[in-house]
Amino acid sequence: MGTSLTPEFWRLFAVLFVIALAVTFAAATALDALVLWARQHRTRRRPSASCVNRAAPAKYKASL
Repeated sequence: MGTSLTPEFWRLFAVLFVIALAVTFAAATALDALVLWARQHRTRRRPSASCVNRAAPAKYKASL
């Protein structure tokens, strides 16, 4: 037994489909921007060589 799909169904389907596409596009754009922001901030906050050298002697003093 088949069912007939009414014009009201297709109208609602089209509206919900467009909303789903818009939400997917917005979420992908937001996550992409967040990843790019995180990558830029991660490369800027690497410790300098002087910070690493200052921490090294303390590590060796504990083992003596």
